[in-house]
Amino acid sequence: MSPETLRQMADIIRHRGPDDAGYYIQGKIGLANRRLSIIDLESGHQPISNEQGTVWVVFNGEIYNYPELRRSLQERGHILRTNSDTEVIVHLYEDHGLDCVKKLRGMFAFALWDETNQQLLLARDPLGQKPLFYTTAGGGLSFASEIKALLPLMPHSPRLNARAMHHYISLRYVPGEDTLFEGVFKLPAGHYMTFKDNRLQVQSYWDLHYTPKHTGSEEEILAELRQLLKETVACHMLSDVPLGAFLSGGLDSTLVASVMASLSDQPVATFSIGVREPDFNELPFARMVAERWGTCHYEDILQPDVVTTLPEMIWHMEEPVDPFAMGVFAVARLASRHVKVVLGGDGGDEIFAGYDRYFGNLIVDLYSLIPRPLRRMVIEPLIHRLPDSYSYNNRVQKLKWLAAMSESSAGVRYGNSASYLRFSHAHKQALYTPQLWQQFANVDSIEHLLHYFNASNAEDVVDKMLYTDTRTRLAEHLLAVNDRMTMAFSIEGRSPLVDQKMVEFAATLPTHFKLRGRRLKYIQHRLAHEYLPEPLLRRKKQGFSFPLAYWFRNELYPVVKQLFENSRLAETGYMRKESMLSMLDEHRSGRMDHNYRLWLLLNLEIWQRQLIDQEPVDKLVEMLRQPFDALGRNELSVTPSLNSIAP
Repeated sequence: MSPETLRQMADIIRHRGPDDAGYYIQGKIGLANRRLSIIDLESGHQPISNEQGTVWVVFNGEIYNYPELRRSLQERGHILRTNSDTEVIVHLYEDHGLDCVKKLRGMFAFALWDETNQQLLLARDPLGQKPLFYTTAGGGLSFASEIKALLPLMPHSPRLNARAMHHYISLRYVPGEDTLFEGVFKLPAGHYMTFKDNRLQVQSYWDLHYTPKHTGSEEEILAELRQLLKETVACHMLSDVPLGAFLSGGLDSTLVASVMASLSDQPVATFSIGVREPDFNELPFARMVAERWGTCHYEDILQPDVVTTLPEMIWHMEEPVDPFAMGVFAVARLASRHVKVVLGGDGGDEIFAGYDRYFGNLIVDLYSLIPRPLRRMVIEPLIHRLPDSYSYNNRVQKLKWLAAMSESSAGVRYGNSASYLRFSHAHKQALYTPQLWQQFANVDSIEHLLHYFNASNAEDVVDKMLYTDTRTRLAEHLLAVNDRMTMAFSIEGRSPLVDQKMVEFAATLPTHFKLRGRRLKYIQHRLAHEYLPEPLLRRKKQGFSFPLAYWFRNELYPVVKQLFENSRLAETGYMRKESMLSMLDEHRSGRMDHNYRLWLLLNLEIWQRQLIDQEPVDKLVEMLRQPFDALGRNELSVTPSLNSIAP
């Protein structure tokens, strides 16, 4: 690889590190880094080597225990020339070899070249907070933090990985090592890879276990959680640049922001977004926390034409964009005007049991006790006659979910519930062309979830769901969204609740400390009483979402209809155009709520046009903008309120 090619690859992901660039090229190895300067602003230039220049590293992320590691290395005689967390990796490798990754507490992806042994080491943090992609196309091994840096090296134009798409529209992420691009792979979370003598080996170095269980009393567990959360948030606040917190109004982000404010001697900057539809808007609850802790609080209100930013978001995600990602993108844009590091509440639902389906799966067990003929012939026909209300968390949707889930048990039920609002295997048969269906008729996406659900890492059914969600939905989707949408604005998102120590502690808790009766995240709620206003603690879980069901019946309908009528997915032989349009009409008429399925297809259409067909971004934005212009730009524009609540 030429030096010029290496520089071009680094420049493509300049948004991940606009502060500095560095290169190491020697023989067959070339390393490049784009740096976002957070710690040791003056001397943390990368790549960084050992004293002899025989071990070199490029690194993305933060090592939160680097001060302790640095002191220990110096006591053992190592000479460290910087105060950077990156440098400790080089010297840990000298002492511990491949096991150096087990010493690191943080979020990271790094590449380390051992000149003496002619070996390349790639590693990714245990929970998958930082991405790492690779390809062997064109010979050798090439790697990068984002796929777009690898595409110029491919011997052909980008191609859709149909198998990955098949899984994506059910799971809303691509599982395993695949990506949506043929020939490009991701290093899984908690794994490292070695490349030596043209041999590539991938090895797991971390996993999560839910036994043995903590045997302490409730008060002892609460005290441990309190101390661990304070210590974890404190180390995540380590920074030489301004930092703030995302504040959604939900339990996880509000608890992190509150602990952060309690530890800070200066007012913390907090950032929230909302929508105009009241049953989806969490801004009032975010304001309660901002007022309680005297934060410098900033807000944005989003309107339906936020969809016109999809091409930009898809360029950064390199996948179709989840509705959740729209919110992170918007709040990251807001935060980037004020800070360079932001803490969030990612992971609380997956480690402390915060989703309705954890409790819901237990209710299905009770419902299944009703004789099946009575359920099938009397109860369920009545349920299916109920019209969808399109409101957030509506009861009709829950009743239909209950009926659907009662037909399966254990892991299959969990897998079906995880993909309930998206494309089931049966949905795909109606959507795919005969040729595509023949290819994937025997490939059920649920099998990926069952691999984890049926593992021996957990025994209790709730723990099995938590383990599966942590290793799949969290690692392969939610944390990827947080990384890409914050890096889009050159800010660093940190997630204290997915700190390795926190995740491992939560796994040891007996399930009745997570799910007690209908109370989700029981022990976390107990701790929250010490920090949060009472109205926030009494409210029902809402989640971070948008009123897509409304938007698809109104403002978004003409956009989606136009795209589906000229579907590239249909032209290339993947989807049936008539099925896509039928789904849209069913949704608009109110016969069936397809909002999530429509969202996935809308995004996949734009992804295909933008990243496979290479259509210009401005052309796609103009197409998406047209119906909103027709309705009136002022009426539907994204409204930045930028309200500030003085501390």
